[in-house]
Amino acid sequence: MVPPEAPDSDAGNQPPAVSVCLQTLVERADFLRAARAQWKAMPSMVVQARDRKDGEATVRVGFTCSKKVGNAVARNRAKRRLREVARAVLPDAARPGWDYVLIGRANVTAALPFETLKSDLRTALTHLHNKTK
Repeated sequence: MVPPEAPDSDAGNQPPAVSVCLQTLVERADFLRAARAQWKAMPSMVVQARDRKDGEATVRVGFTCSKKVGNAVARNRAKRRLREVARAVLPDAARPGWDYVLIGRANVTAALPFETLKSDLRTALTHLHNKTK
């Protein structure tokens, strides 16, 4: 038995993991540098932001959830929602050359409506960017 051919028309429409213009933070040192920088706590998440001042125009973003959020299933769900929010908001609202870390909150990040998450991220970014002026 031969498996059916996959349609070629859908091959290029798959969204990237975060976004084409965003890079994902993976190094622990980058998360620690962001933790020492400025932050804004919102009802749905905590946003940490830092200007790298390295001359690069790339925007980097990291996602994390502590065990307070719940078991692995709950943490992964919260991080998936944070990735989607970052994909929707950061291409327009982020500043080039900055690192952002989005931290999920227990019982909130996975439960709030998606529009509320987007609004909270926009508000936090506005606050953080206005602090640096």
